[in-house]
Amino acid sequence: MSNQSAFIDFLNQSHCAYMAIDTACKKLDEAGFVRLKENATWNLQNNRYYYVVRNQSSLIAFKIPEIANVKSVNIVASHSDSPALKVKPVEDISSDKYGKINVEVYGGAILSSWFDKPLSLTGRVVLNKNGQIVSQLVDFDEDLAIIPNVAIHQNRQINEGYKYNPQVDLVPMMSLNVQQPFFKNFLSSRLHVEIEDILAHDLFFYNRQKALIWGDKQQFISSGRIDNLESVFTSLTAFINSYSSQSINMLAVFDNEEVGAITKQGMASRFLLDVIERIFTSFYYVDSDIKAILANSFLMSCDNAHAVHPNHPELYDGFNKTYMNEGVVIKTSASQSYVSDAVSVAICKQLCQRANVPYQMFANKSDSRGGSTQAAISTINLPINMADIGLAQLAMHSSFETCGSSDVDYMINLLSQLYNSTIIMDDNRFIING
Repeated sequence: MSNQSAFIDFLNQSHCAYMAIDTACKKLDEAGFVRLKENATWNLQNNRYYYVVRNQSSLIAFKIPEIANVKSVNIVASHSDSPALKVKPVEDISSDKYGKINVEVYGGAILSSWFDKPLSLTGRVVLNKNGQIVSQLVDFDEDLAIIPNVAIHQNRQINEGYKYNPQVDLVPMMSLNVQQPFFKNFLSSRLHVEIEDILAHDLFFYNRQKALIWGDKQQFISSGRIDNLESVFTSLTAFINSYSSQSINMLAVFDNEEVGAITKQGMASRFLLDVIERIFTSFYYVDSDIKAILANSFLMSCDNAHAVHPNHPELYDGFNKTYMNEGVVIKTSASQSYVSDAVSVAICKQLCQRANVPYQMFANKSDSRGGSTQAAISTINLPINMADIGLAQLAMHSSFETCGSSDVDYMINLLSQLYNSTIIMDDNRFIING
């Protein structure tokens, strides 16, 4: 199976952060990784592969070679979440015979992209099962709801810059002539549990349009959640298939980047640093030894970038613009909303050259705020060399986005090159072995 086809399958199986992590865990299980528990003592061994999950929505996986030979840690970090519509705790809105669901916007969604699309529900439901609290993942994967546009006859301003009110306009419709409590009844019947046993939920509506490859010469991939599941898929693929005898390779996938990353499962937490410390202390390394190894280490923060829009090239810096299918994007910002600096950019360029991967440089227009990634805030807990990279895409934060099909291979090849290497710092010199 080609990487592009595998990516399509990954997208179609990963309709929210919980399902993306569940899909990734299954691939790690198939590759022989051992699952660890955060609340248990870790007895790690040389030449073994492990992973740990937090909150069902973030994971860190790592490969330990012969620990005595380890000189650095290679880390690739991405995020599992995407903008969506989250169901509120009191779910039902009943009026004019319609069974509507009360939602709030998660992340910076393009609101207009959610109208007149087939929607389904996914996430987790927390249940009482025989006196125990059990968190159960769900994905109904059927056409359950729609958010209808107002006809142009009743909204003559719809094509003149209409401003949507999420509380009023962005309400999914699921049924007619409903009996209350409609949504709890729906969950009860689908999950085969009593209503009183439904304790809480983290449920999200998603656009059910399937991921697809399209265009002349099949140059494009479109789907929901390309930002940032393209980074999750490419880093996971490279990680599983790569190895370094002198570095611990780590894959980190965090939740909540779209809302600031400041959660226990976000990159602003100590999750990554705690795992690194637990790895080395299990082999009796002391704090000073760990800090010395981290000084050699390198983190690539993978989060997609903006391709030049075909109809609005004026929105981009004329000299730092990027295109789909023209390689990995290295992102920089004077404000440090992207963490790349001259050293980490140079390391990325050299890794690209070794992997025969084209690269592009991106910077925001100086009169535009632009975006940011989760890496910058992580430096509080993990002050190591980092670079922000990604792949160019269109319609970021739409419910249906577009990227370049060739770029999937480019990113996998670059990240494989990192994972097959060891980076050593010698004063102001950085040496890449491997």
